[in-house]
Amino acid sequence: MYAIVEIAGQQFKVEKDQKVFVHRLSTEEGKKVSFDNVLLIGDGKNITLGAPAIDGAQVGAKVLSHLKGDKVIVFKKKRRKGYRKKNGHRQALTEIVIESIVASGATKAEKTEKAKPAKAEKAAPAKEAKKSEAKPAAKKEVEVSENLVTRAEHRAEDAHIEINIDKVLHSIGTALKADADDLKLINGIGPVYEEKLNELGIYTFEQISKLKAADRDELSAIDGITREKIEADEWVKQAKALLKDKK
Repeated sequence: MYAIVEIAGQQFKVEKDQKVFVHRLSTEEGKKVSFDNVLLIGDGKNITLGAPAIDGAQVGAKVLSHLKGDKVIVFKKKRRKGYRKKNGHRQALTEIVIESIVASGATKAEKTEKAKPAKAEKAAPAKEAKKSEAKPAAKKEVEVSENLVTRAEHRAEDAHIEINIDKVLHSIGTALKADADDLKLINGIGPVYEEKLNELGIYTFEQISKLKAADRDELSAIDGITREKIEADEWVKQAKALLKDKK
């Protein structure tokens, strides 16, 4: 038997004894929780659909631990504004184990706690609130073309362009500044581009040689660097040759 259930704003397909990571819940570790917003239950060939939830259905679980997810690095910048910012984020999570799936007859008299998302942080002071009202968050819906030189982008000078550098480094590997190569030996990389790459944690020929298509797209968020430039100048091919000569 399995169920599709909504937990802390997310939908999960769960089965008995399955461990699930969800957004942080306010329930203490070791205590039981129940979720009554069950959207679907499957038992063999029998499938029960809710409208939107199934009356009387309930998923019971136990809170195992509270933890934080892997760190995600987001690099933001504004074109021609001199604005650059690097942030890290770790999502607050709760690990639970599914103990039961009840298709019908669940009652509110059970002693299990109804899961509630963890409380949000205290509201900002009035002055800060006014500032936030005065300056709306920058739109993140900017359509970034492959070469980052489209007319639409030039009209969006105040928009944020994000790069998931954590994803890139996971693909090409990490390196220490002490082991840095002279990236300027690669045709197409000058002192400015080398500095920008170093700021993101890219220091060596080996890292450049491992750049895949998706990584080149991510690096297109850097002002002046495009996927076409990386491929036209053959950064990967040059880096492999320099790496071979280095050895």
